[in-house]
Amino acid sequence: MQELSESLTGIDIPVLVKNPVNPDLKLWIGAIERLQKNGIRRIAAIHRGFHQFEKTIYRNAPQWEIPIELMRQMPGLPVLCDPSHIGGSRSLIRQIAQQALDLEMEGLMIETHPNPDKAFTDAAQQITPETLGEILNSLVLRDYSGNQEFERTLEELRHEVDLIDDELIRLLAKRMGIAEEMGRYKYAHNITILQLTRWKELFADRIKKEAMPASIPGSWLIC
Repeated sequence: MQELSESLTGIDIPVLVKNPVNPDLKLWIGAIERLQKNGIRRIAAIHRGFHQFEKTIYRNAPQWEIPIELMRQMPGLPVLCDPSHIGGSRSLIRQIAQQALDLEMEGLMIETHPNPDKAFTDAAQQITPETLGEILNSLVLRDYSGNQEFERTLEELRHEVDLIDDELIRLLAKRMGIAEEMGRYKYAHNITILQLTRWKELFADRIKKEAMPASIPGSWLIC
């Protein structure tokens, strides 16, 4: 990245910086800063998702919190989204694109092809220009600021969320303290860190509770 940025010194061209394969925000920011230090000013970031080992509906895990943090740390930097690579499937493009716009990303990079099924690469995520037009016309551009009446309602809801977050942090800190105490007890009595029987019981119990209707007390508990 350093060699690339140095080779662009004195050249006034726009540069799009895709996120690294791994979910490493510092690496992403570092690449952008190297370009800035060499005089490149027209820079935008591309969020294309991150490599994941587990199999999900996405080709690349969105991990939206990472581009959101990038926007927070580098205000003014345009951040675009690549729904094609995140989804890996043309059926997911509209959904991901709308979510990106709802998260205040400034643009989209969507792969198109006149005959997607015959594309040499990434055929499953290609769409026709006609489908692209349909998707773009269906997207909703929401009001980021909101009017005064809506803002009051949002502030009230945000306050409730803040209170819940504070309580969650307190409970998690309490849980961590108990877990540390358990660790010290196991160490003092020469007990293994993992008891497989206990782990299986917890796993089965939490799955059972997750499958219960939300109205049943305790169905939202996590391990």
